[in-house]
Amino acid sequence: MEKRETDLLIIGAGPGGYVSAIFAAKQGLGVTLVDKSRIGGTCLNVGCIPTKALVKSSELYQELLHLENIGLSVENPSLDLPKIIEHKNEVKNKLVSGIEYLLQKYNVNIVQGTASFLDDSTVKVDGEEPLAIVAKDIIIATGSKTKHLPIPGIDSKFVIDSSKLLDNTILPKHLAIIGGGIIGMEFAFIYASLGVPVTVIEFLPRILPGVDKEFPARLMRYAKQLNMNILTNSKVTKIEEQGDQAIVSFERKGKEESIACDMILEAIGRGPNLDNLGLENTSLVFDTRGGIPVDSHLKTNVEHIYAIGDVTNLWQLAHVASHQGIVAVENILGHDKEMDYSAVPAVIFTSPQIATVGLSEEQCLEKEISYEVIKVPYSANGKALIMQAEAGYIKLLANPENKQLIGGMIFGKEAEHLIATITVAIQNKLTAKQLQETIFAHPTMSELIHEGALGLDHLAIHFVD
Repeated sequence: MEKRETDLLIIGAGPGGYVSAIFAAKQGLGVTLVDKSRIGGTCLNVGCIPTKALVKSSELYQELLHLENIGLSVENPSLDLPKIIEHKNEVKNKLVSGIEYLLQKYNVNIVQGTASFLDDSTVKVDGEEPLAIVAKDIIIATGSKTKHLPIPGIDSKFVIDSSKLLDNTILPKHLAIIGGGIIGMEFAFIYASLGVPVTVIEFLPRILPGVDKEFPARLMRYAKQLNMNILTNSKVTKIEEQGDQAIVSFERKGKEESIACDMILEAIGRGPNLDNLGLENTSLVFDTRGGIPVDSHLKTNVEHIYAIGDVTNLWQLAHVASHQGIVAVENILGHDKEMDYSAVPAVIFTSPQIATVGLSEEQCLEKEISYEVIKVPYSANGKALIMQAEAGYIKLLANPENKQLIGGMIFGKEAEHLIATITVAIQNKLTAKQLQETIFAHPTMSELIHEGALGLDHLAIHFVD
């Protein structure tokens, strides 16, 4: 077996791994990046990027259907799912190719194969030819894997996961989605927006657990407008095949119910991916369900081994993994950096979108943190009216004593963009007064944030605070 040495070995080439590799290489470290599949990991290949491409297509299709509201019309608007999937693949391939170019440009040694630890410093890679890599420092960035329900019929031909659904080119007659979390609800809105009847079956009392309850409640109204059926407090018990369709049985309100469909998406979440890593050959503390514990420096219990991203089971967000990767490299370089999770933005690409950052009202109440809140309706904003988005709103939370922003939530169009400004404000401990003294461009939806800052001092101009 060939043996190589490297300064830094990174296992996993997703948004945590490849960002770590480029950042470390630009700092002068010799970097080896190992992955068993394509560069980009779940996020770029079968996650964030592909799903958002489908979200965009489905949103545009809905806009086509309602152009008459703004004085335009299109005869017989139609959709071509194979072309939508083709566009998704073009975007994905372009991004992956760009990252591969950057890795090569900064002399990152890319090794394709399955990595497994032989000891605390040596990793075997099973690829075209077996290879042993000895590293001074190691970052584990293997991400997460799909969870599965242990129920009869889950292996049915009608059941697919989100990765397979991303390559589906035939619209189902009725899509059933098991799980009302982020993945499930994003796909629910994609397919419902394309005209497919969708039924979401969620075990918990509400969809999108972990999000302030007022947001899922509002989202339910829009789901109904798209003829989406959402069943909460429902436990799937079995799946049976009947000819060209499947019967999904579930317990709800103490009764056994069922629905017929021709496609079932299993979307009950993801868990840390430790498969075949050989961690039992190391001194690492780990748990197959809970992942690999790390401290605020992203260090494991082994001094020179770090873990980032979903494998740590802290935050299942690509941008958190990327930031963790940079922090881990900074610590490898001896710079003593710690992760700060107080201002982590998250966006749910339903329609309308939901975006959050910092503390929610529920978290404040649970932790007994004093706060004051202001809600700014989209209807108070000219650009929102132009975009026919007046049903949305922004919510800001602030410390009542110094008016420092501690949380922000957005429901509506452009939430993905607006949340960035609120994130910067919370991360840098800005106060309502500082935002009030900042000039926001007109006419833009970002002015809603300025109105919110004014509203925290009861000085709002365009709505009653």
